[in-house]
Amino acid sequence: MVETTGGEPDDGAAEVLDRPLPDGVRRRVVQIVSDGFGGLTVGELPAQLRQYARFAPNRRAKFAGNAMAAALETDTLFRQRIAEKLREAQPEIAGALDSGAPPPAADPLDVAAAAYVLRPTGWVKLVTAAGEEALRADAERADEETRAELERLRAELAEARGQTRAETERLRAEVESAKKEAESLHRKLRGALSDVKRGEAALRKLQGEMDGVRAEAQAQVSASDSEARRLKARLGEVEANLEATRRAAREGRSVEDMRVRLLLDTVLDAAQGLRRELALPPVSVRPAETVDAVEPGRMTPKDIAARALSENDPAILDQLLALPQAHLVVDGYNVTKTGYPQMPLEKQRLRLLGQLSQLAAQTGSEVTCVFDGAELAAPVLLAPPRGVRVLFSKPGVTADELIRQLVRAEPPGRPVIVVSTDREVADGIAKAGARPVASAVLLKRLSRG
Repeated sequence: MVETTGGEPDDGAAEVLDRPLPDGVRRRVVQIVSDGFGGLTVGELPAQLRQYARFAPNRRAKFAGNAMAAALETDTLFRQRIAEKLREAQPEIAGALDSGAPPPAADPLDVAAAAYVLRPTGWVKLVTAAGEEALRADAERADEETRAELERLRAELAEARGQTRAETERLRAEVESAKKEAESLHRKLRGALSDVKRGEAALRKLQGEMDGVRAEAQAQVSASDSEARRLKARLGEVEANLEATRRAAREGRSVEDMRVRLLLDTVLDAAQGLRRELALPPVSVRPAETVDAVEPGRMTPKDIAARALSENDPAILDQLLALPQAHLVVDGYNVTKTGYPQMPLEKQRLRLLGQLSQLAAQTGSEVTCVFDGAELAAPVLLAPPRGVRVLFSKPGVTADELIRQLVRAEPPGRPVIVVSTDREVADGIAKAGARPVASAVLLKRLSRG
């Protein structure tokens, strides 16, 4: 539809497009504006497009396409400037449109886009025809694609039918084979049932024979018991005679006994001289000391619980650390986040380790502090304080599991004290023989100095 204003010539500037610009034409128009954009000064650009002056053509078409299309439609002066740039860049198409004879070999979308910018007489018809041509081309392309898809589906259907027939033949062959195999198995089963019956008969025969053997063996056992009693009586007589012989030998020592005793004394004196020559220390461990038991007067971690002290009294920790060879294991972050959670992790560690070093120096106990390696953003470069062993759990292993490993590594009977408020950790190490202590108790003891 073409409209003209009354009293003016019927030229292209008076024509109005009564429908949206086709997508293909619009994309070509935006590209024409983007290409001519760079040839204009900032002052010649509409205010809304000046921010895109430094953009590359492709980037300008991507981010400012809507703004450029709107400016071209509403700003006549801007459209005329773009039209001048288009005439300079594509003089053939511009001249052909001015003469009213578009080149037949040109792309209809390019011709419509140029007509939309140049606005020659009849440009609305060119744009409308280009849109209809694009729609026809899209429809033809969709029709071709549909036919190609239909042919492909027909080919797949034929192939599927062929595969189905082949699969059916294969399954029939397998069914026949299965039937033959089943018949063979039935024959084997009948033979096996016959073998079972024969085996049951042989088993009944063997059971009868075993009953006879048992009766004979019982008779032999009875005879053996009688012989054993006789031999025991004879052994008693021999032992009595042997004791009488030993008593007589002790009472009547001969000169040979004296010579043997003298030789023994010589060997003992030589052994004492060799011990002095080698400076061998006296034996400090006796065999009886290797037996695991509780001696009277020696406390274990479990004895502490029977004392009249509150579980929150720091004195209970002093009593535990006074035990021989006590080992204190501390759940580091559990203690620091109980006592001073507002501090950064690095300062939490330094404060706790400094206090544990003082405690180790005061008590002489072995102290191990365990931190969770999952809390670390990077490896820690830390010089452990004197008397404190510092451990971080490996990736995939929690500090709780590392504490349980430390407890299991200790020999049974050694006093092991674990400081943690984690109920699961406390229950686990208590079953392993260690003594759990709350983090608050350790913090009270450390604050006491």
